[in-house]
Amino acid sequence: MLPDQIPGPYANAIAEGPHQIDISRFTPSNRRRLSAPALRTFLAIADLWGLTEEQRRLLLGYPSRSTYYNWCKQAREHGAFTLDVDVLVRISAVLGIHQALGILFAEERLGVDWLRTPHRTTVFGGQPPLALLTSGTQDGLLTVRRFLDGARGGLYMPPNAIDEAFTPYDESEIVFR
Repeated sequence: MLPDQIPGPYANAIAEGPHQIDISRFTPSNRRRLSAPALRTFLAIADLWGLTEEQRRLLLGYPSRSTYYNWCKQAREHGAFTLDVDVLVRISAVLGIHQALGILFAEERLGVDWLRTPHRTTVFGGQPPLALLTSGTQDGLLTVRRFLDGARGGLYMPPNAIDEAFTPYDESEIVFR
């Protein structure tokens, strides 16, 4: 079925096996609408994380310095520019990582510390997650995002102090009504 033959809310979707892909989100007009606010948010998070210009550019796919500065200038001035899909996916991953850190840690500082602390977890290989984030690959960003999403679901990370003190319920404490 062609996109123009799909009825209802999936009119801009392409069938991909069991999944529907909404191709309208990739249109230049939609990317243009999202680019400035996405980059402004990225810059605020990069400031919070204390990232260098080099790290910021690596997170964004390593655009040239002049391109990076032009994007920043346009974003700060609420100008119009269009980021490509790869850059928007990278920014989306950073937003997801920031959100997950906010859920997992009571204070922003603790989340930033987690990013900068070496971890023995296999996926990080003794390196801080920030090293994987700034490897320049989209895969590095998405790996950290998936790790944190798993941690939010109770996987991967050891219990915190509150969890360590938790004693399991016994049968006498369970009440059925």
